[in-house]
Amino acid sequence: MRRVIVDTSCLIILSNINRIDLLQKLYGEIWIPEKVKAEFGEHLESWIKVKKVNNKEIFKVLSLYLDEGESEAIVLGIETKDALLVLDDIKARNIAKSLGIRITGTLGIILKAKEKNLIPSVKIVLSEMEKVSFRISEEIKKEILRIAKEK
Repeated sequence: MRRVIVDTSCLIILSNINRIDLLQKLYGEIWIPEKVKAEFGEHLESWIKVKKVNNKEIFKVLSLYLDEGESEAIVLGIETKDALLVLDDIKARNIAKSLGIRITGTLGIILKAKEKNLIPSVKIVLSEMEKVSFRISEEIKKEILRIAKEK
């Protein structure tokens, strides 16, 4: 069974638009490392499990380039067999990919939610996200709407 590990940005944006439940509906249980819990700073639902990372050396190296939450999320992704890592930061995504970790982002979660009929419209959710300061380029927005078969 694939383990889904989520970084802080996804938790914050989905919480801010009252759609954090999409993670549970899509994946059941999700994992977050301790640093993500600290960065998120909100109450965690029972289906969000906090996991300790073991490899402090890799964490130290990653922390030279990324924030602590992203660094621990990537370490947890390395330590977890068959992980799917939810990251939005491009630098973190590139590092995770280079380490062979399967990734998606908050926009990927939104597309999957539409595919599973958990939301009626990607466009509506993107609008909600933009209202709470989620930055997305027009080019990416158009591509996401194209993939979702929306205008």
